[in-house]
Amino acid sequence: MKKILITTFAFFAALSMQAQVTVNSELKDLINHSFDYFPKVKETQNTVTTAQEKVTLTELNKSPDITADASYAYIRPKIELPLNGEVFQFAPVNNFNGAFNATYPLFDFGRLQASVERSKDDLRYAKHNVDYVKSQLAYQVANIYYNIVYLRKAISIQDSVLAFLGDNRTLVENQLKDGTALRIDLLNIQASIDNELNHKVDLKNSLQKQLNLLEYTTGNTQSNGKTFDFDINLVDAGSALGIAQITNPDFILAKDKIKQAESDLAITKVAEKPTVGLKAAAGIKNGYVPYVNDLRFDYLAGVSFSVPIYNGGKNKQQQKLQQTLIKQNEMAVETLSNTYKKDIQQALADLSSNLERIKNTGGQIEQAKAAQALAANRFKSGTGTNLEITNASTNVQRAALTKLQYEYQLCLSKVELTRLMGYQYW
Repeated sequence: MKKILITTFAFFAALSMQAQVTVNSELKDLINHSFDYFPKVKETQNTVTTAQEKVTLTELNKSPDITADASYAYIRPKIELPLNGEVFQFAPVNNFNGAFNATYPLFDFGRLQASVERSKDDLRYAKHNVDYVKSQLAYQVANIYYNIVYLRKAISIQDSVLAFLGDNRTLVENQLKDGTALRIDLLNIQASIDNELNHKVDLKNSLQKQLNLLEYTTGNTQSNGKTFDFDINLVDAGSALGIAQITNPDFILAKDKIKQAESDLAITKVAEKPTVGLKAAAGIKNGYVPYVNDLRFDYLAGVSFSVPIYNGGKNKQQQKLQQTLIKQNEMAVETLSNTYKKDIQQALADLSSNLERIKNTGGQIEQAKAAQALAANRFKSGTGTNLEITNASTNVQRAALTKLQYEYQLCLSKVELTRLMGYQYW
């Protein structure tokens, strides 16, 4: 009943954590596909199988050990003595021995159980390490995914700027034919178009690199992401750190290392305990007087008892070492908490500043577009210059790209905060 309650609680806790993050289905599919595709995940999953085999191997030490032995020995000189006028042989020259031997550890006072627990700790660590690798891979895929979204939006902005400059070039070409414009105006606009085309080429090159990374991590060559739709329910830094200490794989692995060190200490402590075992053997051999050359059935059964008495204090020193390692791992958790506290505070600060920046850039974009429209009208009416149009279009582009960058940074900050808190959003 207790196990059922624990399982139920863990299930609802997992659902609660997932409810804190909003992720589109395509990104989830890409992340889950990467778990099946990326070789590093398969490698760490194999360590789980290896650790499970070690647990099974350790548990097999409680089974009896049975061996079959056979031997032959030729012994000289022959052992003979004169008795009552006759020569009596006490041992055979040709010695034969064959037997089945069995030993069974009856009591080890916790030795085997301590070793089994240590193997289970390794298995637990291997499983949690798989979660850690998946978490890091999910974070990488999410970054690639939103890098692609950003670059596609940036290219779209470039296309709008190029379209605006192209319309102005057509207008200048017509004015040049009518004699109301100078050729330098056309050259200046063409120079601006060439510059923006080069910028677009750079963006497309960056986009292709991100698509290559997407294929490297997931096996997929395309994504259809169009918006920065990743979201997380925000909490204060203290609450975020508390959640991270429970759910983040870094903390879970660090605590696993403490448990491993504690198990190692338990093993060194029981090394001082005695062991009690059963032993038995049955077979045939010769050498029994008076018919020393005849093979006869023989058997034995007994109890063995072994207790460590003195080993130069090595066991005590080993215990001190393990206690030091436990303390060291506990301090590592404290260091990890301090680092995560700083990272969480930084992520929250980035979130707050980017939200404020996005709010401020909204007015800048509207003003830049209004100035662009005014410059275009002035140029058409002959009262404006090509420089005014170029500057106006540049300002619109800068404002749009600035807002896009803030939205992109805000999204990545949310992804980072999610990683730090250890939420599984896939």
